[in-house]
Amino acid sequence: RVFRSGQFIMGPEVTQLESAIAELTATKHAIGVSSGTDAILLALMALGIGPGDEVLVPTFTFFATAGCVSRVGATPVFVDACPICFNLDVNDARLKVTSRTKAIIPVHLFGQSADMDAVMALAAEHGLHVIEDGAQSIGAAYKGRPCGSIGHFGTYSFFPSKNLGGFGDGGALVTQDDALADRARLLRTHASKRKYYHHFVGGNFRLDPLQAAMIAVKMPRYAAYTAARQANADYYLAELSQLPGVVQADPAHCKCAAAQNAALAAADARIVLPVAYPHNTHIWNQFTLRVLGTGQRDALRDHLNAAKIGCEIYYPVTMDQQKCFADTPASSRIGCEVAHQLAAEVISIPIYPELTADQKAEVVAALASFLA
Repeated sequence: RVFRSGQFIMGPEVTQLESAIAELTATKHAIGVSSGTDAILLALMALGIGPGDEVLVPTFTFFATAGCVSRVGATPVFVDACPICFNLDVNDARLKVTSRTKAIIPVHLFGQSADMDAVMALAAEHGLHVIEDGAQSIGAAYKGRPCGSIGHFGTYSFFPSKNLGGFGDGGALVTQDDALADRARLLRTHASKRKYYHHFVGGNFRLDPLQAAMIAVKMPRYAAYTAARQANADYYLAELSQLPGVVQADPAHCKCAAAQNAALAAADARIVLPVAYPHNTHIWNQFTLRVLGTGQRDALRDHLNAAKIGCEIYYPVTMDQQKCFADTPASSRIGCEVAHQLAAEVISIPIYPELTADQKAEVVAALASFLA
């Protein structure tokens, strides 16, 4: 249909997908963009964040979140992680607010929402903008509210490995604010309402109609994809919890890494299973284990690779430890000890919807043999 139309830039395919995304995310405005990274960049530009400003970002996340802050000339201030859900630690964020802080970007990591009540309370207290990075969490919810619909902006990625993936790069930006939506749409196309006339500098952040058409085909099936991932997660939680040395993280310790570490040591834990908080709708973009003990995570990776079972480490190096951020003020890179610990422990196992019963059993058997 797209090929026959001859319209390969913007047009009805993009508009129709934007309407579907707005409905899925319960937002007034959805804006199709060229990638999840560009969605964050566009949000920062629309909010006028730039040189001299600071933005609170998780240190345990994908590079794009902090990279976009640097690209607009602002300073990323790195925030530690929750040891239970892996998301931004709002208590640590509170300690890092300064007079220059203009925004906070919670990342809904691995398909589960960050603590948005606490994020929004902190933002209200200090007059901060909130950009929800929902690259891994379109369709996830926090206390019944879709991830991305709560802050000033929400961003999503349609990279092929995401739960709702396209043929290549693609993304979306959502907001409830009419004025912010208008500004973002303008910036998306070189800030030009009338061709060749530009009142300020924007960018080329358009979503291709071919990507929009592909994603639109998947949209009606997305609830089924999510249900299959949730069923796979339930299977893993039930089966893996029966193995010796495997425990599930205790949400009671979500504000205290030291208490959790003590509890894990007392239980002689070797592998820690992820937690889906009862108030969250977790869509399981990743099923991420913590493997305790120096070198044990890498040993498990090698064990799974030898068994030809796919696995991945998200993320082996935190943002505050990245070479490209070495010149950021030391004060923006302190106090990230939990994130450093997680980076040495985490590994994700297959969770995609098409997993067969035999494949899931094979994964459990491989973990059992590693622990034997």
